[in-house]
Amino acid sequence: MTDDIAVTGIGLVTPGGTGTDATWDAVCAGRATARTDPVLAEAGAPVRLACRVPPQEPRKPQQPQERVRGRLWRFDPATRFLLTAAREAVASAGLDPGRWDPARVAVVVGTAAGGVSTLEAQHRKLLASGPGALSPMALPAFLPNMAAGHLAIELGATGPSLQTSTACASGATAIITAALLLRAGMCDIAVAGGTDAMVTPLCASAFAKLGALSRREDDPGAASRPFDRDRDGFVLGEGSGVLVLERTDHAAARTVRPLAFLAGFGATGDAHHATAPHPEGAGLSAAAREALARAGRSPGEVGHINAHGTGTALNDAVEATAIRELYGPGHAPSVTSAKGVLGHTMGAAGAIEAALTVLGIARGTVPPTAGFTAPDATTAGIDIVRAAARPQQVGLALSHSLGFGGHNTVLAFTRAGHG
Repeated sequence: MTDDIAVTGIGLVTPGGTGTDATWDAVCAGRATARTDPVLAEAGAPVRLACRVPPQEPRKPQQPQERVRGRLWRFDPATRFLLTAAREAVASAGLDPGRWDPARVAVVVGTAAGGVSTLEAQHRKLLASGPGALSPMALPAFLPNMAAGHLAIELGATGPSLQTSTACASGATAIITAALLLRAGMCDIAVAGGTDAMVTPLCASAFAKLGALSRREDDPGAASRPFDRDRDGFVLGEGSGVLVLERTDHAAARTVRPLAFLAGFGATGDAHHATAPHPEGAGLSAAAREALARAGRSPGEVGHINAHGTGTALNDAVEATAIRELYGPGHAPSVTSAKGVLGHTMGAAGAIEAALTVLGIARGTVPPTAGFTAPDATTAGIDIVRAAARPQQVGLALSHSLGFGGHNTVLAFTRAGHG
């Protein structure tokens, strides 16, 4: 078993709000955040629905080690979201970057598109006004690795600093990578998560061209409908989720009670199609079995699944098939998707949903799936939480993440003190 990895801190910046409690409250209330987006509308994007992070209040530096203060304008929104979420995660873990051994702290961040918002804006300037109009900070703002780099600078962390990219599974892949670093003894603490800010004209138009986005613009609040028979695509979102991971002996030495344990993880590739998952969910099933094997657990012990649940016809059908195949008719773990509230936050989704899975374990509650009212033939037979949050004491929960290119990642979390 790999339950020597403790989750000791969480930070969230999502369309549900800035901060863990704001996001948790929005998800548990089933409060959809999809709106008609003025930026997409002005650009003439074919789909104008989006789930935006609410404007963040200017923040004064709290600690002298916050080296990036006063320079947030230099960063892409994805990096700003990450820095805010990471500050909350580190603080909630009871850690002080001014007092830890920086060489023993790793930073691992997942992203699907890096600083694409900056890239698009700077390209528009280049076309409109020529090279002289470009910002000297353009390149360090949009390079994919720079979110992790800027976070390491802020934290003063000199251990491994890595960026992962497995499309919409990127945040979950970052957590797996961090766990492997901890297991290898390359760090004592890992600040890991995902971030993306892909609510841009280019990204929205490209996803619309693929037919992936909901076009329910007459009713934005009901546009994101994971697993529902009337689902017609996802709503593009943005945000960041960060977890602080530690070996249990390190957390114990600090007398910190973990929120949960990362007990296992699995990662597979479909080798099937650039954008479509394997039709039988074979890769997802294999990743789930791998996660359970690493955790030393059986499918019958799983109490809850935080599903990828995008609200696209194909993804939800395939994921439901994989769940039915793995658990059979005799066991039905509760299933939820946060995308009905938050939209699809892309490379951040795996980390945000991992954080929500941990919160569900720690708080004895599983959120509902906003927008879900009735299954169709492809999603019938699984216990999808609907209408309201459900009290449930979960000992073992899985978080699913899938990404274009056939990436499948599954994280297995157990309750602190749960044998």
